[in-house]
Amino acid sequence: MYAKSAMRHYQQVNTHAQVVEANPHRLIQMLMEGGLSRLAQAKGAINRGQVAEKGILIGKAIDIIGGLRESLNPEKGGEVAVNLNDLYVYMIQRLIEANQHNDEAKIDEVAKLLRTIKEGWDGIAPAA
Repeated sequence: MYAKSAMRHYQQVNTHAQVVEANPHRLIQMLMEGGLSRLAQAKGAINRGQVAEKGILIGKAIDIIGGLRESLNPEKGGEVAVNLNDLYVYMIQRLIEANQHNDEAKIDEVAKLLRTIKEGWDGIAPAA
């Protein structure tokens, strides 16, 4: 049990250090990575019958997607930002439905959308 606690503490410290050192581009990447991780964990919780854990993890994924949505700047991003906003709203709705119905297919759908967005984001070089 101590080893598990120590590992969790190490991961928290490591994540905090990465956030402190990250540029805005990397922070968005980290959010997307975190969202994808929570979605995979939520599917695992469904498979194990851990309903409460599934709900917590889907809630965290929704919070992350909400954070991505809040980071959009329609003035600078124009139509792309507006379209991403609409897509994030859709993704959140699908996750709410996935949570209500233990629907792995909806989690997979959102994960695929988020991976596609992340691939595009990863292809954009951060401003120097």
